[in-house]
Amino acid sequence: MPAKKKIITIDDYITQFPPHIKTLLQQLRQIIKDTAPQATEGISYHMPVFKQNGVLVWFAAAKDHIGLYPKAAAITAFKNRLIKYKTSTGTIQLPLDKPLPTTLIKDIVHYNIRENNAKR
Repeated sequence: MPAKKKIITIDDYITQFPPHIKTLLQQLRQIIKDTAPQATEGISYHMPVFKQNGVLVWFAAAKDHIGLYPKAAAITAFKNRLIKYKTSTGTIQLPLDKPLPTTLIKDIVHYNIRENNAKR
């Protein structure tokens, strides 16, 4: 049995999923990159992460959703706009059968950029 490939980059992460999930992950990655062009991307806690003066957001594919992990403060700040999504302290579950909420994702990333800059 071949050894499991070590996940080093976001590309490595995305390639392990079926086409439909790959497409959503690529779209999410591009939304974040377009919103935070100065952010660096990498892998943290076995998930894709974008950082700019600290973590902006992690994301990961699950069986029936894409998990977006923007930190607890962002979940609280956007609670009124997250009503139709399952959430927990630091997680937003984006269903696999619906389009990604582009504007909401951009707003959350912008929020975290401001938060991270304020802590500098």
